[in-house]
Amino acid sequence: MAVPKRKTSKARRDRRRSSVWKLTAPTLEKCPKCGEYKRPHRVCTACGQYKGREVIQTKA
Repeated sequence: MAVPKRKTSKARRDRRRSSVWKLTAPTLEKCPKCGEYKRPHRVCTACGQYKGREVIQTKA
């Protein structure tokens, strides 16, 4: 069984793990009808449109 010759330092360990935990910001796109930013492939919360159809009734 392989055994490490020396203890891995905290700096080396943390440097290796630094890129693993980064979060990415969600991608946003403009709604073609109202221009509000929304998540792709989801109903626009401002106007209730999805793929050119009104899915949710919104107050005028």
